[in-house]
Amino acid sequence: MSAGDKIKAAAEKAAGHVKETVGKATDNDDLVAEGKADQAKGAVKETVEDVKDVFKK
Repeated sequence: MSAGDKIKAAAEKAAGHVKETVGKATDNDDLVAEGKADQAKGAVKETVEDVKDVFKK
């Protein structure tokens, strides 16, 4: 996994966490769901890159 991809995936997960937290604090269920979705997308991207790394070896 390249460093840039790793940073992007981590940033997406972090942004999702912030959205989820703000959504909970403001009682905004849509924002909570969007935050959870962003976190999931970041985790999937990390997993895909990890699998790519395995096959590069």
